[in-house]
Amino acid sequence: MTIASINESSRDLSQFVGTHFVYTYDNGWKYEWYARNETTCDYRIHKGLVGGRWVTHQKMNAVQFAPGIFKVDWHEPTGTCVSLLFDLNRKLLHGTIFFPQWIAGEGQHPEKTICYQNEFIEDMHRFRDEGPAYPYVIIPEFAEVTYMKNEGPDNDSVIDQAPGQLPENFFDGK
Repeated sequence: MTIASINESSRDLSQFVGTHFVYTYDNGWKYEWYARNETTCDYRIHKGLVGGRWVTHQKMNAVQFAPGIFKVDWHEPTGTCVSLLFDLNRKLLHGTIFFPQWIAGEGQHPEKTICYQNEFIEDMHRFRDEGPAYPYVIIPEFAEVTYMKNEGPDNDSVIDQAPGQLPENFFDGK
């Protein structure tokens, strides 16, 4: 297999785009994520350091890493970087979150990010610029996918309200 053929197959996101995921990390954090299209995602954080936060139309980079395995990465206005690897066949995810100090460092302020980010972009930039950013707090975790359904691309009804709207057993696959 050549690099050119790998590059070509990595652009095929047809199995991934439009998919809505609900998952729980090993550390107990509960997330919901939607592959809106090939370059954009939406997500809600139901439980964790920044539980209550939600974002729509987040720009991302996505590739098919191997058949049924997709990788996405993005950089948020907060300065947070995220990298997720989805294994559709095993309903497994590995995520790495790179939090700046101002969010996840000792004595810092994760609560400043708990909002619908789209309405507070300028605030997020200001908090990011005020810092501190370094050293980043790196959190790598595996997660079990408890819900996965293709809702079609650019579906505004998938993630359209604040977290807390799902029954707790939804994260258990019920």
